[in-house]
Amino acid sequence: MNQFPDFQPRGYDIQRELGHNRSGGRVTYLATQLDTQEPVVLKQFQFASTAGWSVYDAYEREIQVLQGLNYPGIPHYLNSFETDDGFCLVQEYKNAPSLAKTRRFDPEEVKHIAVSLLEILIYLQNRIPPVIHRDIKPENVLVSEDLQVYLVDFGFARIGEGEVAASSVVKGTLGFMPPEQLFNRQLTEASDLYGVGATLICLLTGTKSNDIGDLIDDNYCIHFKPLVPKLSLPWIAWLDKMVQPVPANRYPNAKVALEALKPIDVNRVPAANAIPEAVILQASQLGETLTATVMLSNSIPDTVLMGRWEFVSHPNDLPNSLGKHPWIHVSPDRIEGNRTLCKIKVETHQLQANALYRRQLRFCSNAEPETLSIDLTVKTAPAPIRVPIPPFRRIFVLFAVAMLLSFGVDTWWGTTLFLARSIAHSIDKLWSM
Repeated sequence: MNQFPDFQPRGYDIQRELGHNRSGGRVTYLATQLDTQEPVVLKQFQFASTAGWSVYDAYEREIQVLQGLNYPGIPHYLNSFETDDGFCLVQEYKNAPSLAKTRRFDPEEVKHIAVSLLEILIYLQNRIPPVIHRDIKPENVLVSEDLQVYLVDFGFARIGEGEVAASSVVKGTLGFMPPEQLFNRQLTEASDLYGVGATLICLLTGTKSNDIGDLIDDNYCIHFKPLVPKLSLPWIAWLDKMVQPVPANRYPNAKVALEALKPIDVNRVPAANAIPEAVILQASQLGETLTATVMLSNSIPDTVLMGRWEFVSHPNDLPNSLGKHPWIHVSPDRIEGNRTLCKIKVETHQLQANALYRRQLRFCSNAEPETLSIDLTVKTAPAPIRVPIPPFRRIFVLFAVAMLLSFGVDTWWGTTLFLARSIAHSIDKLWSM
């Protein structure tokens, strides 16, 4: 025979227990609302005999505010009533297990959960005054089979910012409370981000709520990075910022945290590096083929760099539909590996002499960022200087004429003239080669 309390006079029939926090005086039940036969969640709060009703009175206004929340990710508060030793809150039932139940989520699914939680917090933080949950942990986050996310167990979420009252019934859970809450200091919109970050870390590392203390050092820093080697570095940095012990080092609110999260690729991706980052080539002869090598490498373990070379279009280059360049060639043009030596070849016979060319090569890949640019500078050789050829033919003709006239030998005129012309013509040919 069960020991459930009898709330039928209040219109609710207890079906089973969903969870409990005996030390906090809370028990959560699945119940049926008698007049509608709809399932509901009934949370029973029991106060110590010495507490009196002042505890309930202090939070009556907060109960009214929580009942006014209307957001798909927050089960509606339906009713509340007094009991002999406390009171009960009645809430809409969602058929979704909590994240405390062992389940496997891939990194993309965890990101989806993070986005959903932050959207719920944005709604709460936009309330006037803002609502601070103060107890975000895996047990209080429900996720359905189709990844619908619900934030539950507001208990006595704090309305507005300020110091935490020592008499609060719900003070949060160790390991998921930010240090400012733990030490009864001022809460801000960054306070709930700590619990979100710690919850996500539990999901990604497979850490149970009760064991999260194993990841926290004496300075309240959560050390989780070695446990998530396959996550992207931006995703890890985002999580680390969410759980910073000092509130000023976190994102200021859920909206800013969400904006930072959305563009992040959560899976670990390669990081492309090029040595050198710029290539300068200078030709010493016209038509010379110039070459250079670039080392492409990936510095992220357990990933493979894959991509291809492209040429940034230039107004002075002829377009090529095949993606090739008229005078620049890269080999190999497609890469799959973490250390590849690429050869850049420049054909200067298509270029003007004594000119400077600047172009840009772009490596497009699966890395983060997706493109890596290399500046290419080419200086062509100067044109050769042409030396004037002396008029040997005329010199020899004049020399022959002068010789004949000076000696007066008319009979040798034709032979000497022919010989002079032949010699001059041969010398001219030699100089013109």
